[in-house]
Parts: sequence; C-alpha cells; structure tokens
Amino acid sequence: MHTLILSIAFSVAVSIFLKLARGGGIRVDQAIAVNYATAVALCLWLLRPPLDTLFQQPPAVWLILGLLGVLLPSVFLIMAAAVRRTGIVRSDTAQRLSLILPILAAFLVFHEAASGRKLLGIALALCALACLLARPRAADQGAAADATPADAAATRPDDETQARSRGWLTLLGVWAGYGCIDILFKQMARIGAGFTGSLLLSFALAGLLMGLWLLARRTRWHARSLASGLVLGGLNFGNIYFYIRAHQTFPDNPTLVFAAMNIGVISIGTLVGAGLFRERLSAVNLLGIGLALGAIVLLFPR
Repeated sequence: MHTLILSIAFSVAVSIFLKLARGGGIRVDQAIAVNYATAVALCLWLLRPPLDTLFQQPPAVWLILGLLGVLLPSVFLIMAAAVRRTGIVRSDTAQRLSLILPILAAFLVFHEAASGRKLLGIALALCALACLLARPRAADQGAAADATPADAAATRPDDETQARSRGWLTLLGVWAGYGCIDILFKQMARIGAGFTGSLLLSFALAGLLMGLWLLARRTRWHARSLASGLVLGGLNFGNIYFYIRAHQTFPDNPTLVFAAMNIGVISIGTLVGAGLFRERLSAVNLLGIGLALGAIVLLFPR
C-alpha cells in the first residue's frame, strides 16, 4: 500500500507547492518549464522507455502529442491559478472530478454501453462540480483575508464579482483541462502507442513549448524559480511514478488503485486545505466534496 500512499502524498504536495509559490516569490511559469525537463530526466532514469522505437509513432499519435504539448503546461498554469484563487480543497476536487469527461467520451465518441450506475455517477459528479463552483460572499471575504498582497486588489469589495468569476473559471479550466488530457492519453493507448514512450515525448514537447513561450515573452530568468522547478518536477513525477507502481503492485485490482487515488487525494487535500491553510468552505462546497466522493465510488471500473 505504500505506493498508493506515496502517490497520494505527491499529488497533494504539488498543490501545496502551488499554494505557497507566490508567497515565496516563485514565478510559477518558470518553475513549470523546469518541471518538465526534470520529469523527462526522471522518466528516462526510472521508467526506461524504449528509445529505439521512440520516434516511430503513427501520424495520429504525433497529433495527440502536439495537443498534449500545449495542454499540459497550460492546464498546469490554470491549476496554479485555481489553487491560489479558490484553495487546495476545491482545486484538487475539481481535478479528480475530471474523470467523468473520459467516461462521457467513451459513451458519446466510442459508443460504449452506458450503465445506470455510471449515469448516476456522472449526474452526482456534475452536481458536485456545481457545488464546488459556488462561492458565497462570506467565502470570498475569507479567501481575501488569506490572499497575498499581489492578489489583494482582486478581492476588494468593488471587484468581488470579478474575483468570483475568475475563481470558478479556473476551476472549470482545471476540470475540463485534466479531463481532455486524460482523453488524449486514453486515445493514444487505443491507437497502440507505448505508455512510457508517449509520456516521455509529451513531457519533452510540453517543456519545449513552455520554454519557447517564455523566451518569446523575453522572460527575465529568476534563479529561485528555476531551482524550485526541480522540486516541482520531482513531486509531479513522483505522483505519476508511484501511481504506475501501484497498478503494478495490484495488477488484478485496478479498482482499488483508482478508488484510493481519487478518494485519497480529495480527503487528504481537504484536511490539508482546511486544517493547514484554513481555507473556508461553505456548506454547499462541503456538500460538493461529499457528492464527489459518492460519484467516484459509483464510477469505479468494474
């Protein structure tokens, strides 16, 4: 079970890093760029993808890799904004609820049979997402009290509506973005692309595009941000690596891995966000977290 526990811990640690980044003077975009270079190195070292056939991919795979190269860093930036504006609890829950998008794609695009259990799980997940997007005035004021000076202007009373809009838009971006990434990885698996090789190429392309974007903006490089990217890359890759190891440890029980990972991240993220960072959650938000856990149980692969 230690592989599952480590995977959950690394996943929540990424959110904690993003929560603390701005207060520590870290420029998240630069950290994310270095994160992908770190992930490439760790992928080569620990996963050992077959390099002799790495670039022998069908055209459809290269198209998907191109989309992933754009989506991976973009969604990472959106996740950072969501954690900063709405907190760890709601951001992690929105990320985990993204699992309903590949399930919907399986029904609508790949014409898989829809069971009553899965339809109920999807309905619960959508209700949970709606509850997470709710941001009452009191919650906004609590978030403003904990905001960094750079964010304080966004939470003044006269800008309150705009701040709420930014908050729920970032949560929607996290939900839709991670769902699309999951769909693309699943589509590559359907085509027959090797997982470790595809992961390596997607990391490399994401890092390359992120680096080019920073250069195009004539970014002034910041040593602390670049160094912190090594930490972020280690945490991000640790989540993926131990998740893979967990599936290898329980090859006959993927349901256990799926359930423990999603429920574990939401539960631990809630404890960390509410306990360590004192994130204020409304009754509607708490209902959303409960509905999300129920949806994940219903959406277990069987």
